[in-house]
Amino acid sequence: FDWGEDWAIIAGHRVKLQVAHTKLSFSRAFILRAYPLQTHEMLFDALTEAFRVLGGVPRRGIFDNMKTAVDRIGSGKARQVNLRFMALASHYLFEATFCNPAAGWEKGQIEKTVQDARRQIWQDLPVFPDLGALNAWLEARCLDCWERLQHAELPHSVSEVHASERPHLMVPGRPFDGFVEQTKRVSPTCLIQFEGNRYSVPASFANRPVSLRVYPDRLRVIAEGQVLCVHDRIITRSHGVPGRTVYDWRHYLAVIQRKPGALRNGAPFTELPAAFRTLQDQLLRRPGGDREMAEILALVLQHDEQAVLCAVELALEDGVATRTHVLNTLHRLIDARRTAVPRLDAPQALVLEHEPCADTGRYDILRGDSRHAS
Repeated sequence: FDWGEDWAIIAGHRVKLQVAHTKLSFSRAFILRAYPLQTHEMLFDALTEAFRVLGGVPRRGIFDNMKTAVDRIGSGKARQVNLRFMALASHYLFEATFCNPAAGWEKGQIEKTVQDARRQIWQDLPVFPDLGALNAWLEARCLDCWERLQHAELPHSVSEVHASERPHLMVPGRPFDGFVEQTKRVSPTCLIQFEGNRYSVPASFANRPVSLRVYPDRLRVIAEGQVLCVHDRIITRSHGVPGRTVYDWRHYLAVIQRKPGALRNGAPFTELPAAFRTLQDQLLRRPGGDREMAEILALVLQHDEQAVLCAVELALEDGVATRTHVLNTLHRLIDARRTAVPRLDAPQALVLEHEPCADTGRYDILRGDSRHAS
C-alpha cells in the first residue's frame, strides 16, 4: 500500500488529490482510490474498498511509515502503531509490516505502480462532477487494466493470475467501520465545530457533550447510544477561506416553540422547502402568524415530513393557508393511508351479466285504483 498525488477536475475546479494505491504482490492486481486528504478515515476507507474490489484480504500487508498508521518509529523494526490502525488490522486479520525509513524499495512493486498509474490512467486530466464519480471511474479503469496488462513473470494477464490467486485470500467479512471519534461540546446555538466549519445538532443537546464520528464523506453525531444527525462533510483546502455553517432547520423546532419570532430572521430557516416558505410568507403577514407557522412546522416532529409537506401544498392550492386547514388535510391523508385496503376480485357467481334498465313506471302499481284527495 502507498499514497500518491495527482490532479483532477472536480465540479469545474482543478483539485489536487491523494490517491491510495493497493496492489497484490503475486498477481499484480491493483486498485486506485482518490481522496482529498491523507487522514486515518481516508486510509481505512481505501483499504476497505480495496479488499472489496480485490475479492479478499492478504495475510500480510506492507506499508510505509505513514502517520496515519505509525505514531512513533523505534529502532529497527520497532513501531508504535496507531490504535485505530491496529483495530483495522485485527478486524481483517492481516499482519502489518512497516518498511525501514528511507527504504521505499521494501514495498515491492507498489512504488512502480504509483509511477505507472500516472501514465496508464491519469494520462488525460479527468473531469468529473464529484469525487464519487471519479472513484467509480478509477475502479473501472483498474479492472480494464487487469485485462489488458500482461503479467511481469507469468504468461497470463493480470486478471487471469488474480483469478487463481483470489481463492487464497481471506474472506473480508463485514466491512470495517472506519471512523475517527472525537468528543465535542455543543454550543448554546446548537452547533459543533470541526475543521473550521460548524454543523447543527438538535436543540435538546445544547451545552452538552456529544461524540463526533468522522468519515471520509460525512460526519455522524452520537449521544446517549443513538445517532442524532448526519451531515455531509465539508473539506476546504484553501487557506484564508471563512468557515461555513451547515444548518438543519429540524434541529431548531424546539426553539421556535418558545421563540416563534426566530422564524422571521433565523438563519436555520432560510432553506425551508418551497411549500413551507410560501406558507410562511402568507402567515407572517397577519398577527399571530409566527406562532401558527411554528405549530405547523412542529407537526414534522410527530408525523412524516413528506405527509406534512403534502398537506401544506394542498392547503395552498385550496387557498386556505391556516393551521386548522393544514391539520385537517394532514389527518385526512393519514386516515386514507390507514384505511386503504386492497381491491378484492368478486367471485364469478357475483359478476353482473345483464345491466338492469330503469323503469319508473313500475311504481304506479302502488297506487292501485284508489283515488287520492288533492
